[in-house]
Formats: sequence, structure tokens, C-alpha cells
Amino acid sequence: MLVIGLTGGIGSGKSTAADLFATLGAEVIDTDRIAHELTAPGKPAIAEISAAFGPEFIGTEGALDRAAMRKRVFEDVTAKKRLEDILHPRIRQAVAEQLAQPTEAPYRILVVPLLFETDSYRTLIQRILVVDCPEPLQIQRAMSRSKLSESEAQAIIDAQISRKARLNGADDVILNDSSLENLKKQISDFHKKYLRLA
Repeated sequence: MLVIGLTGGIGSGKSTAADLFATLGAEVIDTDRIAHELTAPGKPAIAEISAAFGPEFIGTEGALDRAAMRKRVFEDVTAKKRLEDILHPRIRQAVAEQLAQPTEAPYRILVVPLLFETDSYRTLIQRILVVDCPEPLQIQRAMSRSKLSESEAQAIIDAQISRKARLNGADDVILNDSSLENLKKQISDFHKKYLRLA
């Protein structure tokens, strides 16, 4: 089955694009959503994160305190690696299980924000679709959506692969720098293309 790897920098509009593909009939597997599920209250990863980092990184509801953890991993490279060692194998396992399930969808979209930063998913996908927008717009959207400061948004962009490198590695590109209607039009065109490829 055709599997498209969908990626892009913070604030580029990956989730919106993935949701639009889903409305057209594609099956979407989102590694960020899987990560949220794995760090929900009572999940095995929570106990491991608490043991590795301390209970102060678990919120009052019992889920991962994402804001506290984001701050920690951006200040400490070894903490970032430790968190990845806990979560990434579980995420990959969940993706593999979902890909192994039969589907009536014509193709699948695998959303991986750090697709270029990790080699874990390259063998699972046939094409890479990058959702792109200019950096100032990324920062503006990240500040609005995730309540980040400008410096926090910039730090996340700086920690990711460069926009140029991302675009160079893409098979397909959606430029999400204007209206929702424009985004829908581009996704409709790619949907038709992927139906042909599938």
C-alpha cells in the first residue's frame, strides 16, 4: 500500500493538512497523537518517565507535563535523548501495528514531525510530502497555537532540520502560507495524484 510520509516544521500546518487528507478518505497515522496517547494517565511510559525525570514532570491529572518537559529537553541534550529512548521505540511499535492492520483507504498518510531527523520511518514510506511556510509565519502560528514565546518558538525551529534541507528532501511540497481554501486546493490535487499512484 502507498504510504506518504508527511512532515514539516513547527507551525507549518501538518495537522490541518493531515485532517484534510483524512476527510478525502486517506488513512492518517499521526506519531504526535500516538505520543500523546503513550503519555496519557496510567500508560506504562508515564511510570518510566517519572522514574527517569522525577514526578515533577507528571501533571496533576497523571499525564506528562508537556510544557515542563519541553523546557527540560531544550536545555539538556542528554534529557532529550533519555526521553526519546523511552518514547520512540513505543511510537515505532504503534506505527508498525497500525500499518499491519487492513484498511479500505486507498493510501495512508504517516505524519512524522521529525521525519528527516530520524531514519526510523524511511523504510515504511514511498514518498515524502513537506508542508512548508516561511519562518516568521511558523513562529506566529506556534506562538498563537501552543502559547509559546517568540524565543521558545525560535529555539524549536533552530533545533529542527533547516527549511532548505527539508525542501531538498521532499518529493512533494505544499506551500501553506495563505488561506485555508488554498491549502484545501493543494491537498485535493495531491489526493488525486496519490490515488493515481496507489
